[in-house]
Amino acid sequence: MSDEERTLVLLKPDAVRRHLIGEIIGRYEAKGLTVRAMELRTIDASMAREHYAEHVGRDYYTPLEEFITSGPLVAVVLEGRKAISVVRAMNGKTDCAEALPGTIRGDFGTQKNHNLVHASDCPESAEREIGLWFPNLG
Repeated sequence: MSDEERTLVLLKPDAVRRHLIGEIIGRYEAKGLTVRAMELRTIDASMAREHYAEHVGRDYYTPLEEFITSGPLVAVVLEGRKAISVVRAMNGKTDCAEALPGTIRGDFGTQKNHNLVHASDCPESAEREIGLWFPNLG
């Protein structure tokens, strides 16, 4: 069985506003991950609901939807050895105050809910999310 995986990463609107796109992508590339697809786009509430389907209806969902639709984001498909776990480790804990120095959120994050990046959490999520964001990617 191969260790090669693909994962979806979203550089959220705060990362784009703060001009961190190159810095964040550069970290992933320096780790040996390959960019297979990348697009700058703004999403609407419908796309947010599809992407975050498992969170719809929870108390934190409305602010999440408002944030993710508040401006441009960068959707990226990364590929490499154990890409899913590698990216999640590089991103750091969801709450930036708890994220370790050296992680993306630990180095650049300022808030719990505006935490710069999203990454798929398992192979099934990665497949679903990549299909949603990049339906024509082979």
